[in-house]
Amino acid sequence: MKHIISRDNAFYKELKGLATSSQARRKASRSLLDGVHLCQSWLDLRGAPEHCVVSEGALANPEVAAIVARVEALHAHVTALPDALFGAISQVEHGVHIVFVVASPVPSKAPGLVESSVLLDGVQDPGNVGSILRSAAASGIKQVYCSPGTAFCWSPKVLRAAMGAHFVIDIFENIELAPLVRAAKIPVLATSGYAAEQLYALDLRGPVAWVLGHEGQGVSQELLELATHRVAVPHAGKVESLNVAACAAVCFFEGLRQGLGATRA
Repeated sequence: MKHIISRDNAFYKELKGLATSSQARRKASRSLLDGVHLCQSWLDLRGAPEHCVVSEGALANPEVAAIVARVEALHAHVTALPDALFGAISQVEHGVHIVFVVASPVPSKAPGLVESSVLLDGVQDPGNVGSILRSAAASGIKQVYCSPGTAFCWSPKVLRAAMGAHFVIDIFENIELAPLVRAAKIPVLATSGYAAEQLYALDLRGPVAWVLGHEGQGVSQELLELATHRVAVPHAGKVESLNVAACAAVCFFEGLRQGLGATRA
């Protein structure tokens, strides 16, 4: 285990850049996984990180000590920082001070819409994007396509909200969605609060692609016109519409429910 005590250390400066700058994360193609849960999930699903960084105070935490032991057994780098230095690279208040530096996974060429997928059309809130990724992974969806303008999926806020979903799905960013929809081999369902078709009237037993839009503007008119179906989620209250992440969860799990029913039949 290496110890760093100086703010002028080159690796520490690199860590601060990754922690505070989306541009730095994109340029380096690296991400920081902050906290015990994300680090454990990475170890379980992906293996060793490029680097494990802990605060000296966190080494006494049994969960942190167990993670560090696993990382060292995999012969990956471990670095300890004084608590004061570690605070500048973590955005989690009152968190357990451990982060992994990992290479942001880059999936192979996008296969197109041939299996159940999610298309995010300008969804800008990192919390919404992370929640959608988490619901997609939990419902068995393996591919997510993000248009330019959608929140960067490997930002700290999206990572925290997704709770490890990144590690079990393929995420394709900066994808022009219209050509993807035109070439789709499966039905494409665009959500809209003004659609005539109701979610629960649709046959979702096969693979489908869900299009979810910007928090205020919704799915673009072009994608609405290209979609196989324009779908509304019915609700009984007087609110105008569901939050996009809540809408996504309802849609995904209705598809899972119908698919499970078809399997049992």
